Amino acid sequence: MPKFIRIAAVSALVAAMTGLGLSAHADQVTDKLKATLQARLPEAPIKGVNKAPFPGLFEVQIGNELAYTDATGDYLIAGDLIDTKTRSNLSEARRQDLNKVDFASLPLNDAVKVVKGNGARKMAVFSDPNCPYCRMLENTLKSMNNVTVYTFLYPVLSPDSVVKAKQIWCSTDRAKTWESWMVDRQAPTAAGTCDTSALDKNLALGHSMNVSGTPTIILADGHRLPGAVSEAELEKALNAATH
Repeated sequence: MPKFIRIAAVSALVAAMTGLGLSAHADQVTDKLKATLQARLPEAPIKGVNKAPFPGLFEVQIGNELAYTDATGDYLIAGDLIDTKTRSNLSEARRQDLNKVDFASLPLNDAVKVVKGNGARKMAVFSDPNCPYCRMLENTLKSMNNVTVYTFLYPVLSPDSVVKAKQIWCSTDRAKTWESWMVDRQAPTAAGTCDTSALDKNLALGHSMNVSGTPTIILADGHRLPGAVSEAELEKALNAATH
């Protein structure tokens, strides 16, 4: 083997070993920092700690939210990290990545399915029957086309939400009953005594995904949209998620 090839090979091996060492050290630092913060903030569900884009700063994932801390965990900063050069919200982009959902793994059979037009664009929504913002979203969807909406009934607001969700789920035509109630305020009439175990599964699924408010929209690419977004924003997001 020519000398320069041997040198190159050894250099590559040393670099690889150094990289592994640095990676292991970084993991030790973040693991220790996570343990320190969890001990000091036992009420906070700290899911992970990673290096932040800003030198000397660490990103702390608390539930679905982000905060930032120093290397010792003595200080916690709440707020978004903004790149002033591009005016982009780095925290929001990171939250989107951390909270992405594998759309293909969603149990769509446990959802109310509504197809508009060719149904090519797909979205899932966690929605409460008594949520006013969910009604706003349904009115927005009424004028949209070429979308398939999977609504996971997510009755979290009141006991009546549970009653309404069971009545809707037990209806002969769930999609029609759901839209009639949410858009036209025609109350469901089914007894609600069928097998409603799907609703319990929806609640467990939502909790596992940290769905803390309704409506929560899940796009086909796994990104989330919180709240009753405008038609323009939803159209843009749906189109982006399908390309």
